[in-house]
Amino acid sequence: MYKTILVPVDIEEDFLTEHALKHVEYLAKLSNAKVHFCHVLPDASAFVTAYSFGIKEFENQAEVKAADKLKKIISEIDLPLDRLSYTISFGSPRDEVIELAEEIEADLIVIGSRRPNVKTYLLGSNAAAIVRHAKTSVMVIR
Repeated sequence: MYKTILVPVDIEEDFLTEHALKHVEYLAKLSNAKVHFCHVLPDASAFVTAYSFGIKEFENQAEVKAADKLKKIISEIDLPLDRLSYTISFGSPRDEVIELAEEIEADLIVIGSRRPNVKTYLLGSNAAAIVRHAKTSVMVIR
């Protein structure tokens, strides 16, 4: 059914991740799929534009924190390690997830989402943006 499942993770949203992981694990076992997790960090230059120092240090610290969190998530999944991988990138979550999905030839993207609030109605959510622009199937877990 599925060969590669891409799972965008917001490391600050444990609740959303936990719900999505139950579905991901089930689908991966059912179809013998590989699972690729990804986390997208904001472009550090957007935060430090007024300063010419500190960007690399900020990026390195954020990347280490994200890698630790993704490794923890992977360690708790009941799948063989050779079927699990992760990527950390910098940029727009929508653009990075869509580009990665094409690169790894994901045939399903599974993403956690919460009920919309005023902020998401005005600005839109990452999940909604991925659903609108992805060229592959997207499963949104609430």
